[in-house]
Amino acid sequence: EVQVVESGGGLVQAGGSLRLSCAASGLIFADYVIGWFRQAPGKEREGVSCVSSSDGSTYYADSVKGRFAISSDHAKNTIYLQMNSLKPEDTAVYTCAAWESTTPVHNMDKMSSWQYDYWGQGTQVTVSS
Repeated sequence: EVQVVESGGGLVQAGGSLRLSCAASGLIFADYVIGWFRQAPGKEREGVSCVSSSDGSTYYADSVKGRFAISSDHAKNTIYLQMNSLKPEDTAVYTCAAWESTTPVHNMDKMSSWQYDYWGQGTQVTVSS
């Protein structure tokens, strides 16, 4: 059974940092694109970042580019999202998802929710002013 579990959310002041973790089991990372999504109350879910295991390519939404960084540790079956210079508008539930694909990721077309096969439960990130 495939499971995806996020952790690392919390409350942080604007300008601070958090690192989210996405631990996966029951799948082989080399066969998947791993993505981070977020959704704030009353807003649509948006893609934040994703990484392709086929070539290591990554995608970042313009709103987080230069502040967030995605990385992976295949030995630990874990994907990380390092979030720096956090802003109040980053406040949302962050969710990790896995898509069975070896496609490179270079644009937001690779962050459509319907493409992803397995989803975590979400972790809350709150950024105060």
